[in-house]
Amino acid sequence: MPRVDNEAFYRSALIAHGETAEGVHWNSTESQEVRFRVLRSLLPDDLSDLTLVDAGCGFGDLYCYLDRHGERPERYIGLDVMEPMVQAARKRTGCEIRVCDIIGDRLPSADYYLCSGAMNTLTREETEAFIRKCYEASTHGFLFNLLKGWNTSPIYNLYLPREIKRLGLDMEAEVEIREGYLSGDFSVAFIKPRPDAS
Repeated sequence: MPRVDNEAFYRSALIAHGETAEGVHWNSTESQEVRFRVLRSLLPDDLSDLTLVDAGCGFGDLYCYLDRHGERPERYIGLDVMEPMVQAARKRTGCEIRVCDIIGDRLPSADYYLCSGAMNTLTREETEAFIRKCYEASTHGFLFNLLKGWNTSPIYNLYLPREIKRLGLDMEAEVEIREGYLSGDFSVAFIKPRPDAS
């Protein structure tokens, strides 16, 4: 049983706030961009030859953030289940944006998958399925953020970093966790181990 009706949850914010950070349930553009900055720091220095998939892309804000900083990936694909957000993201980014249910649909392959905030209202079972699918569809890894805390909220999906680290190790990923940039938030990189070059 989902925590909330995601369609109604995001549609109401979109109606109230329009194509803004608040329209995808972030407190502000500033806090949204802090999260983007941390996710960007977990990627390689040069994005120019990479394909990035933004899972739960909303209005394409992550791409717009990278573009403003002069960092365009070779290819960017946005995925979102909400048709109005997909339409807005296509207009704002000029990139390939698809209507897609991350858990239920087939995913495109990419060097890296990223997700900022899209798992915040999922159940634990949905979150694990989402993480596993994005990780499997990537050739190098999956970078994402989650809300930090005990799993007691009726609306939001909260995790302790050690729980996510354990999941990553179970998936045989190399795990890096960043904390301390915003209260109640943490970012994660699940990176695929490189074959031994020797």
